[in-house]
Amino acid sequence: MPGFAPVDPKQSFPELEERVLARWREQDLFARTLAARAEAPIWSFYEGPPTANGRPGSHHVLARVFKDIYPRYRTMRGYRVPRKAGWDCHGLPVELEVERQLGISSKQEIEELGIAEFNRRCRESVFEYVEEWNRLTERIGFWVDLDDPYVTLEDRYIESVWWSLRRLWDKGSLYEGHKVVPYCPRCGTALSSHEVAQGYEDVKDPSIYVRFPLLGESGEEAGESLLVWTTTPWTLPGNVGVAANPAVDYVRARRGGEVLIVAATLAERVLGEDAEVLDRLAGSELVGRRYRGPVFELADGGPQGAVTAPFLVVAGDFVTTEDGTGLVHIAPAFGEDDYGAAAAAGLFDPTARTTLYNPVTPEGTFDDRVVGFAGEFVKGSETTRRLIEDLD
Repeated sequence: MPGFAPVDPKQSFPELEERVLARWREQDLFARTLAARAEAPIWSFYEGPPTANGRPGSHHVLARVFKDIYPRYRTMRGYRVPRKAGWDCHGLPVELEVERQLGISSKQEIEELGIAEFNRRCRESVFEYVEEWNRLTERIGFWVDLDDPYVTLEDRYIESVWWSLRRLWDKGSLYEGHKVVPYCPRCGTALSSHEVAQGYEDVKDPSIYVRFPLLGESGEEAGESLLVWTTTPWTLPGNVGVAANPAVDYVRARRGGEVLIVAATLAERVLGEDAEVLDRLAGSELVGRRYRGPVFELADGGPQGAVTAPFLVVAGDFVTTEDGTGLVHIAPAFGEDDYGAAAAAGLFDPTARTTLYNPVTPEGTFDDRVVGFAGEFVKGSETTRRLIEDLD
């Protein structure tokens, strides 16, 4: 057709993209699309900002494609869509990069260097690769305002966060509570799922079976024990409950002169063929029973003085019979399911900070309440060995 050049059958797509981008740049098309919708209703877009202290990679392209699709679509639907870029200047990735540069690896070393000096170096680090990010942004055709980005380290941004928090406070929407999240004792901070993924690895921990003697109505031992299996022995000093599934059948079985309670379908696997089944009971019959906690010599202020109703069997529909014993030890400071089951059963008040029993310090060591183990790192192999010996 007149006026159109023939299509080159040997087209180089990278060169074609470069020509398109050059035309967009020369004609300032992004600004013109905004001007064309100057009087239209606004559909605002603030980019979830990347951290520019690391180079962009191919995996960033996919996320930015999605960030580009929706503003373009809304523009085509008749909206004016200002698109504000941003730079995330906070968070663990920034701190880890500066720690690597300084050759340090702990919160204590940061404090020895000085918080102000460490912050200064972090502020310098976060813009190290801005130009590379800008080049990637243009190269993939992502239309976003890079000339006036929001920067999370600037006072006006920080003040806007405090303003929003104050608004929530004024509305009575802020409260203090607890949440079980990944935690780094080295950094002394909670971790996001993204931060965990940066250094996640599988480790092997010993699994053990522990007897929790059931108590009668007057507090005496009833002559039978819950048999609990755990893959995290270090959490036993934080035990305040045992979860049983109300929908699961359990058995009382005699083995070696003692009566143990386990899930019916797991009895032979756990106790062996020679165990004598005395009777069966529903999990719902166990809920509400009390037991004697793990045999750790706890100082004053242990579970008895820290929770509303310690050492109670609670309902937990997350308890399965695929492995273990069908009974799960509950340490609400260390497990999300544990926390939910213990809170639902009234083992502690979720809105009162002091009632959640957590015998581990922010440095990842047992506190003075775990007598004989105070100051020891909870995940140390030697500590775990001694905890198991103590139980034996």
